Amino acid sequence: MIDKATVDRIYSAADIVEVVGDFVSLRKKGVNYQACCPFHNEKTPSFVVSPTKGLFKCFGCGKGGNAVTFVMEHEGMGYVEALKFVAKKYGIEVEERELSEEETKRNDDRESMLTLNSWSAEWFRDALHTTDEGRSVGLGYLRSRGFSDEMIERFGLGYCPGSPGRPESGGGSGGGYGDGRGNGYGDGSGSFARPPRDVFTQAALKAGYKEEFLTGTGLTIIRENGGYYDRFSERVMFPIHSMSGRVLAFGGRTLRTDKNVAKYQNSPESEIYSKKQTLYGIFFAKKAISQQRNAILVEGYTDVISMHQAGVENVVASSGTSLTTEQVKLLKRFTDNVTVIYDGDDAGIKASLRGIDMILREGLAVRVVLLPDGDDPDSFARKHNAAELQNFIREREEDFLSFKARLLMREARSDVIKRAAVVGEMVESIAEIPDDISRSMYIKECARTMDVDEGLLSSEVAKRRLLAASKDSDSREFIRRQEAVRRAETAAQSAGGVGGLGTASTPGAAGSSIEELEKELVKYLIKYGHEGFDFQDGRTSVTLNVADTIAGELQTNGLEFRNPQYRAIYDTYLGVRGDLDGEAAKDGASEKDASENGGAARDGGGHTEVPAHHFITHHDAAVCNVSVDLLTADDIYTLSKLWKRHDVIVTSERERLPEALPRAVILYRSKVIELLSAELRAKLKDPDLPEADADDILRRITALNRERTSIARRLSRLIL
Repeated sequence: MIDKATVDRIYSAADIVEVVGDFVSLRKKGVNYQACCPFHNEKTPSFVVSPTKGLFKCFGCGKGGNAVTFVMEHEGMGYVEALKFVAKKYGIEVEERELSEEETKRNDDRESMLTLNSWSAEWFRDALHTTDEGRSVGLGYLRSRGFSDEMIERFGLGYCPGSPGRPESGGGSGGGYGDGRGNGYGDGSGSFARPPRDVFTQAALKAGYKEEFLTGTGLTIIRENGGYYDRFSERVMFPIHSMSGRVLAFGGRTLRTDKNVAKYQNSPESEIYSKKQTLYGIFFAKKAISQQRNAILVEGYTDVISMHQAGVENVVASSGTSLTTEQVKLLKRFTDNVTVIYDGDDAGIKASLRGIDMILREGLAVRVVLLPDGDDPDSFARKHNAAELQNFIREREEDFLSFKARLLMREARSDVIKRAAVVGEMVESIAEIPDDISRSMYIKECARTMDVDEGLLSSEVAKRRLLAASKDSDSREFIRRQEAVRRAETAAQSAGGVGGLGTASTPGAAGSSIEELEKELVKYLIKYGHEGFDFQDGRTSVTLNVADTIAGELQTNGLEFRNPQYRAIYDTYLGVRGDLDGEAAKDGASEKDASENGGAARDGGGHTEVPAHHFITHHDAAVCNVSVDLLTADDIYTLSKLWKRHDVIVTSERERLPEALPRAVILYRSKVIELLSAELRAKLKDPDLPEADADDILRRITALNRERTSIARRLSRLIL
């Protein structure tokens, strides 16, 4: 467990913009920041980060919270793990007591696998530098590729040895080692003796890691005849990191010249690793991508490392797999621009063209850079310094669709059938572009390049988009957002929000459920609890405090919120307010002093304001999320200019307090009475109920009915 003082320090240090900005490309808009939501697919930004309130909120999917809960949601971490992550970012030391045996058991498999991967990465790193095999084979290969010690360290490169001791011999053609470029490693006298190939697994088991997690991550394979086999035995290791820098998986490169051995071996899919959702190098590239507003996409691990070494750091790789929608969405969190670097292989380029359409579909601008024949990003980067490499990319990059049209038309030449097929392929690509203006510009350019009538091309694109409309993500997104707005409007109408044109719906409406009323009362509490409002009691006007009114109703009638999150917010509010009021009374602090000494100030209600961060940073993530929803509930609405034009006066939520709060309080009591009456009537149905108990229940029901009648008169409603 992390002590409360440390948790408070973490929350105090955490800048919500900095934390979220590590994962999402934020753009300032007014006092807040906006982005496309990282938790669902959208084209129009509805994700807002408020530095003043210290919270984030998506008005599309509804997710919201603070810096820590953002990390929890985005990285799939637990609360304690997310706290440690944020603490590390701000250099805060976290001390924990030793976990009990029961608590250790509760650690889930995911965390155990991540911990194992972290240890494994360290072990492979050590093996690269401290074993004879690691130094001669692994380090020899990396040095031959020109990788500096700094890059080897930055990317955590390592080696998985085949045997624990010094290899007997190496090199040669009998299954020796090489890099595929004519270079061999070892002493050249033959081949290594057949090692047991379970060196890593035995070390992991000795260190206390369980077999189930070794096999679950794919690091270990169980032999059919018993024993273990290291999946990455005798391979150079490339750790694959998450966005936050945790090791999710590994890629291993063999140096054996045996053609029957796969050159690269990757970790299998697991609880913590999904290949289609991961980009190699994203942890090291995300800051540069965000700053330069462009991501460079290459194919392999060594391409990424060489580009970084050359000084170009906004580079990621799809790790040899076909590009996936999830990978494109990952990039879109940081930029709307992607540059794809190809080597001179026409066959490879054409095979990847269809995958690029996926980038267009997500609304990103795609450019292409074609390297000279015989070069790949790795070899080209090693031949040039940063300035030369950046200049080459800038001068040679070409719009993807223009590049595709030129490439395919060059191959089709004067063949009419092939040229018609090319036009069809271009139509498919252009139809993927969601932006109308960009699509129109591409139609013009492609019509000119391919010598096709622009009107005809435009018509074909329109037909293709019409056919795909049922699957179109824009259509689904529009419907989803409309549904979200409709639900929000419905909730607002029952909880005091804006109703139809020229009217305001009545807070605490007759059909409100207990949960809706609890939500309304808690919202008033955390937003206006310290404030006063004028309540008209007959001819007398009395100033009441919002929090006292709510708490008084609950305490006088022995009521308690049924929703656990609302109850936690209520208890937290009263506890913190009591402490702040006590401090203010003790110190004799003025409103100014109180504000300066803790962000809390006394208002007209006679009590110290309870700062919102007590709820936004609550240790219970569910309470935090509910608090964010309540504090941002009205931010989705913008007053229409039509209302002002027609002199329609719309009162604010604060202005409606004198009417809305008493009504909500009374109606809440009525709903609770209604529930109690139903429970008592259910008891009367028991045939074995003693007569005395039945009489007592009848008296209680009668009393509750009288109370309901009294409440109904005050609410000017009839009991149906």
